[in-house]
Amino acid sequence: MKAILHPARAVTLAFLSVILLGTIVLMLPAAHAGGSGAPPMVAFFTAVSAVCVTGMVTVDTGTYWSTFGQATIMVLFQMGGFGMMTAATLLGLMVNRSPRLRTRLMTQTETRSLGLGDVRSVAKVVLAMTLLCQCVIAALLCLRLRFGHGLDWQEAAWSGLFHAVSAFNNAGFSIHADSLTRYAGDALILVPILLGFLVGGIGFPILHDLRLRLRDPRHWSLHTKLTLAGTLVLLVGGFFGILLFEWDNANTLGPLAVGEKLLNSFFMSAAARTSGFNTVDIAALTQETWALHYFLMFIGGGSASTAGGVKVATVVVLFLLVVAEAKGHSDTEAFGRRVGASAQRQAITVLVIGSVLVVLGTLTLLRLTDFPTDQVIFEVIAAFSTAGLSTGITAQLPVAAQLVLLLLMFFGRVGTITLATSLVMGARRMPYRYPEEHPIVG
Repeated sequence: MKAILHPARAVTLAFLSVILLGTIVLMLPAAHAGGSGAPPMVAFFTAVSAVCVTGMVTVDTGTYWSTFGQATIMVLFQMGGFGMMTAATLLGLMVNRSPRLRTRLMTQTETRSLGLGDVRSVAKVVLAMTLLCQCVIAALLCLRLRFGHGLDWQEAAWSGLFHAVSAFNNAGFSIHADSLTRYAGDALILVPILLGFLVGGIGFPILHDLRLRLRDPRHWSLHTKLTLAGTLVLLVGGFFGILLFEWDNANTLGPLAVGEKLLNSFFMSAAARTSGFNTVDIAALTQETWALHYFLMFIGGGSASTAGGVKVATVVVLFLLVVAEAKGHSDTEAFGRRVGASAQRQAITVLVIGSVLVVLGTLTLLRLTDFPTDQVIFEVIAAFSTAGLSTGITAQLPVAAQLVLLLLMFFGRVGTITLATSLVMGARRMPYRYPEEHPIVG
């Protein structure tokens, strides 16, 4: 019983439980626009994609599901992004103001809090930022859709709320079959959504750190500095790369005005790592942009955020490790601090496990389908990173291939470290150490 209740296992089981419940609800006739009930595989795929905040779909969310079905999906990706253990901590705070130690440990596992003392503070920041951002974005979108696009108040309010919650949770779900391509020239729609998934994808511990020390960058944690610096480099690099590769593409940025090209390039650069929304046809992108997306999607967003991927801090730590090794330094350093050895090992573990999952997923899908390798790689990385972007082949995949994508989504959302920990017994200190020897490397 103790093994089952290990914090990492509890997090994994919590996600599985919500997925199962969501599948059952989506199979109800009331959730289907036709009133006949969705097939089990369609409901299961949608529930996993929603809870894992991925956004991959096999049916059109706007026409296949009823309003009740769409609301169910929204609740699922709200819970998936918010986190089951964070919700449990907040519930404990409301009931007795002191959540049990086990609940705090599970929340620490899920949110990657820096310590047990941070759990309650981070949980409160999660709740405050979630409600504030989603309400503001929903209001802005509602007003724009009502007065700028002629929707009635009810339709504008529902569309605004759905896309606001989807954006902040980096879920990538849209009630439009073309995602956000119809709004490619509307900055008043794209900017609020962009800000929503940037804030949601930066990581709640960082938001907590900024809330306490916003005006004192010198005292930001090393994690905050590394993540913000890495995010900035990826955003700018992705922006210029997409702009370069798509500037004259008649099927993507080519027909747009200069200002719209700049906006959409930046939107795509950010969305590739986190949200899964698209403002242009992904299938029409150049091969170079697809390759850039592989890189951006695999990295993903900030740790303990609503985004997926191996995380920005992981890649930055590994980069610093390579730099230190190249310089012959024994310590990995940044911003006047040493990066702990355990953090370096975790970064290597996350990258290796993530890479192995992507390779295995790619090989499996190539075996199960006849689609080109580049499209398969795109689909696999998008699933693992929970970015949710697709070249349009998701619905055409056989059931076996879709199940592979579901596993990748789940692994990507729960996290490679959490997943690995849930599969083994708790860590224990060995009472002995073997003699050290240095194999030849490189």
